Amino acid sequence: MFFSHARSALYSLTLGLLTLVGCSTTEVRTTAYTPLTVEDAAIAENRLLDVGIVQFDAGLEQEEELEEDDLVFPELRRAESRYVAVTLADAVQSSQGWGAVRVIPSERTNIDVSVTGKIVQSDGETLTVDVTVTDSRGQVWFSRQYTEQASHYAYDRKHPTEGDAFQGIYNRISNDMLVYRQGLSDQYIAELRTISEIKFAQSFSPTAFERFLVHDDNGLYRLTALPADNDPMLMRVRQIRERDYLFVDTLQGYYDTFVKTMETPYQEWRAMSYEEVKEMRELKRKARNNTIMGVAAIVGGIAAAGAGGGAARQAGNVAVAGGGYLVKSGFDRRAEAKMHIEALQELGDSMEAEVEPRIVELEDRTVTLSGSVENQYQQWRELLKEIYEVETGGMSDI
Repeated sequence: MFFSHARSALYSLTLGLLTLVGCSTTEVRTTAYTPLTVEDAAIAENRLLDVGIVQFDAGLEQEEELEEDDLVFPELRRAESRYVAVTLADAVQSSQGWGAVRVIPSERTNIDVSVTGKIVQSDGETLTVDVTVTDSRGQVWFSRQYTEQASHYAYDRKHPTEGDAFQGIYNRISNDMLVYRQGLSDQYIAELRTISEIKFAQSFSPTAFERFLVHDDNGLYRLTALPADNDPMLMRVRQIRERDYLFVDTLQGYYDTFVKTMETPYQEWRAMSYEEVKEMRELKRKARNNTIMGVAAIVGGIAAAGAGGGAARQAGNVAVAGGGYLVKSGFDRRAEAKMHIEALQELGDSMEAEVEPRIVELEDRTVTLSGSVENQYQQWRELLKEIYEVETGGMSDI
């Protein structure tokens, strides 16, 4: 009787576990993604706003707290921060709803519309980014998190899909920006353009231009007066600003070349990472299920072994042995998953040299700007101030 009861309990427990383990969801991926909204009519020049997309934050500030299978490789992430910004800029420019769309090394407050972002997750299978769009007045248009999962077909060499594996994210961000801009009045857009110009002028001559803008209690900029169009200092600032635009346009060539150089090895990494992530998740699921079933079988076997006669003990011992095998199988699968993590780490390390930014030299007059693109831009801004001071006779703040 005891044996029959124990065997029945063990059978019910095992059947329940098998039912639980057997229930798994099937992921269905599609190559369809959100299409890009394109402005359906020519926009008046006075409604065009320039956009600056800051290369994304790589999201490495919590690197020490990351789990071993978060698949974050610092050098690769830093390269992705540029790749994501350039790909987003391409989408925004393709919407035909803006003036100049440029990728910039660091945040600037004197651009009509600034886009900043942070990579939260990027492993070939999933891309998640936080994005904030702000105008030169200081008004935040929106701050949202975007996430998307790549289709297996995105990495199919025989049938490659058009656009980036996560093109939907870039299209959605661009679409949201376009919707917001379409709701702005002509007056608001005109003010934004003027505020951008005055803030640029203030960065070279704060005293001369401080009376035109105030920073209110809400943290927003407001125009209090307008300089005359023929103001000599404003005309010099406009000339300096045109030079700045030309230099930033030169940087676009750097970013484009960088992305093209990175494209092939990066897509290879993403494709392999995609497969590794799926395999690792499946191994972990099987390991967890095997461990749960193994422990349950051991517990049920012990109960059956203590239930009575020799047959019951024999059945219990078999259950304990079988449970031990399942537990061991679970641990083995975890070890195999760890091997995949290590393989992915090696893959990421090998990518660092291939995607590391190249040192470039840009010449302006007799000055050579060297180092990273960020350093070059910082040197350029310092040079612009020197040029401005020379052209104003060192009297810019009098």
